[in-house]
Amino acid sequence: MREIFENIIMCLIGGTLYVGVEILMRGYSHYSMFVCGGICFLLVGATGKNILENNRRAVKAIANIMIMGSLIITTLELGTGIVVNLLFGMNVWDYSDMNYNVMGQICPLFSALWALLSLPCVYINSVIRKYIFGEKIEYM
Repeated sequence: MREIFENIIMCLIGGTLYVGVEILMRGYSHYSMFVCGGICFLLVGATGKNILENNRRAVKAIANIMIMGSLIITTLELGTGIVVNLLFGMNVWDYSDMNYNVMGQICPLFSALWALLSLPCVYINSVIRKYIFGEKIEYM
């Protein structure tokens, strides 16, 4: 039960952080980004924690976090985009004018940005888990 509660809290924190970043960057956001951002924060944080606990070589761990984070976020962005933008027609974002986009929902430029965003995501996630939830985090 505690793990479920902690995961819900992490999703709420992640959703809030992502919406905040989006408002700072483009001036607005959408509630679907709160949900997607929260889930991404939870999954990227857990994946990063796993990578760091199982790999002591920093450069390799950082590269793996960036690759896995980008894959997780891009996949969730595609799924969210198909539902929110294409199925429900909410037009929250549209990458149609970007090179090599897929259905206007994902593109390489934003996948690269998600790779970069994965690093602070894992760090913030780990800090919260260590100092708020009292988890033993060996790599911090």
